[in-house]
Amino acid sequence: MNDLSQANKGTPRTVDADVTDRTDAEISHAPVSADSVAVADQDVLVGLVERTVEDAAAPFAPETVAGLAALKRKDLAAFEVLRTRLKNAGCRVTALDRAIDCEIGEAGDGAVNEADILVQLAKSVELFRCPDGSSYADLEVNGHRETWPVKSKTFKRWLERHYYELERRAPSAFALQSAMGLIEARAQYDAPEREIYVRVATVDGHLYLDLCDEAWRAVEVDPTGWRVIERPPVRFRRAAGMQPLPEPTCGGTLDKLRAFLNVRSGADFVLVVAWVLTALRTHSGYPPLVLSGEQGSAKSTFSQLLRSLVDPNTAPLRALPQQERDLFIAATNGHLLAFDNVSALPEWLSDTFCRLATGTGFAARQLYSDLDEILFKAAKPILLNGIEEIVTRPDLADRAVFLVLEPIAEESRRAESELWAKFETERSQIMGVLLDGLVMGLKKLPETRLDKLPRMADFVLWATACETAYWPAGTFSAAYLGNRDNAVDDVIEADPVASAIRGMMQGRETWSGTASELLIVLPRYADAGVPKTKSWPPTARSLGNRVRRAATFLRKVGIDITFSREGKTRTRKRTIHISHVACLPAEGDRTQSSASSVPSGSDAMASVTQENALSIQEQDTQRADNVAGGPRPLSYLTARAMALKSGTAAITDSADANSSYVSVLAKPVLLPWKGRL
Repeated sequence: MNDLSQANKGTPRTVDADVTDRTDAEISHAPVSADSVAVADQDVLVGLVERTVEDAAAPFAPETVAGLAALKRKDLAAFEVLRTRLKNAGCRVTALDRAIDCEIGEAGDGAVNEADILVQLAKSVELFRCPDGSSYADLEVNGHRETWPVKSKTFKRWLERHYYELERRAPSAFALQSAMGLIEARAQYDAPEREIYVRVATVDGHLYLDLCDEAWRAVEVDPTGWRVIERPPVRFRRAAGMQPLPEPTCGGTLDKLRAFLNVRSGADFVLVVAWVLTALRTHSGYPPLVLSGEQGSAKSTFSQLLRSLVDPNTAPLRALPQQERDLFIAATNGHLLAFDNVSALPEWLSDTFCRLATGTGFAARQLYSDLDEILFKAAKPILLNGIEEIVTRPDLADRAVFLVLEPIAEESRRAESELWAKFETERSQIMGVLLDGLVMGLKKLPETRLDKLPRMADFVLWATACETAYWPAGTFSAAYLGNRDNAVDDVIEADPVASAIRGMMQGRETWSGTASELLIVLPRYADAGVPKTKSWPPTARSLGNRVRRAATFLRKVGIDITFSREGKTRTRKRTIHISHVACLPAEGDRTQSSASSVPSGSDAMASVTQENALSIQEQDTQRADNVAGGPRPLSYLTARAMALKSGTAAITDSADANSSYVSVLAKPVLLPWKGRL
């Protein structure tokens, strides 16, 4: 007999002429074996096609469905021929298939329901639910545990595979759908509740880092050390694009990491390490890392290197999202968000980054539903890079860490393939030395105290607890406070309103007035043409909002701004008071001077004395030579002044080497010109 089971769903199939010319009775009788005749009533299928033309519901009669089910079990070829004729006669064969599959599973020969078999197979897995209502299953695969959502394709394929191994046939789509619904109901009402994590987890004072390898192993970190474990007590979720981390090994140093990063000073490298250690931990304080520099400063490579140490991904760097929903979906499916070649941040995205850095939620209407919502909750590390000054709004700048990368000379460049090949050989030991920092952080964090907590206090406390694994105490504080000092000036210069207020206050002690009055006065102190651009607030209300945003950073440079309401109830007006205050020393100066600041000419002359000798780390000098294309004259080397008020030794630029040499200018020199744009 010809095999007629290959159906073309788009058009009627072409079958052998001797088959198509047969009558319905011949089709229903001839191919059916003796066993099938015994099961199915022959009279039920005789004339079925003609009855279907007159009544499309004829094939759905219970006795007809039973007959079709018996025919399908015993002679699939004959069933397919009849099914095609029924379809051409106007029968809804998709609905008929579901009815036949249900009939096959439920009775006939006394076989067990397919859905029941699938549900029974699922009893071998451990189900649980998350606080957000999603359901998960722990599967045993090749001797290790894997965790997948119940609705995922992976879990569905696992069920299908085990059903085939048991029954040697595939389950019907109807039975599979019914079983999946029942399994999810069991997870929701009968299973325990657990948290699910992506890449990193913190539970009971222990850190867990998902290696994302085929064996689903993780690294466990506690105050006594770190180790690779087979079955972590926490559950990790694998999202599309996640790549494995290398298995960490001992014996590395931070020098191996610095050799791959284009940092211009020891202070910048301290901040990079502190940021990576923070990204390897779950909490609600991730300062965005903002990299800037001209073309050829390896910003993209720098970003990819850091991501490969925290959360490797097949798409490590991405463009900015177009809407908030896209950003939160990316945050849900990855631990680190890295955006490449950013030219400017829209205001809504800058505000969202602020919320995402400290932890926030997002709700959106679920598709095809009027009442249900999809909830996203996340706090994620963010990495941005670009040529221009990306962050200009004070609220985001006050949370961020800024690094400026120097251009790399052509003769000092390496092929990207060579760099990555070398990095892969060192990555395991680099991971090991970073884990050593996490161990120190867990050990020291309970006893770490600071006199004053700046913005992003959790980040500062954690980095301070970790720093003694590599450097003397106080190293991170000096580098971070110096970085914040530089950020204040940069943001004020980038904000035309803040810059104009600072210019207006240079010739006066106080100013008071309404926002409308300030809108008239302030443009004369702004740069030429700026008040006519879109960056200048067009109304008094928008100007007042911009002044509020700039108040925090202006206060740090000695300009205090307060708001008050004056007058009676009906004539009350809002007044802005701007005045000079006693300018406190810059944050970095309260501990030690910024490691990235350049001394003025008088400071450079004073530095020739023995008491204020400048400390320069050998690695910084080597890196400066590479950037400039060769050794520079001693007179051009502008070292970072590290003299502390407490008299302690310079620590930031010698942070990762603990060794430095002193360079003293033998005679007065002309320093390069430096000024503000």
